[in-house]
Amino acid sequence: MVIAHHTVPKSRGGRDTEPMHPICQQMLIAYFTNSELQRYGMDVEGLLADPGVRKFVDWVANKDPDFTATMTKKQR
Repeated sequence: MVIAHHTVPKSRGGRDTEPMHPICQQMLIAYFTNSELQRYGMDVEGLLADPGVRKFVDWVANKDPDFTATMTKKQR
């Protein structure tokens, strides 16, 4: 399953979308604020430079394509 992810949040005027797995979108929304997501857009290298994102990507890489889990908000 793939969903359309707004690279810049709609609340920040984003219109462009990219295909993304739902669990990855959930992680980004739970981990980053809308302001942070607006700055990153789809700067994949910038996102992967964050240790929390890198840890998640390494963890989810070996999961089944249909894998899903509940994401908790990052403590700010």
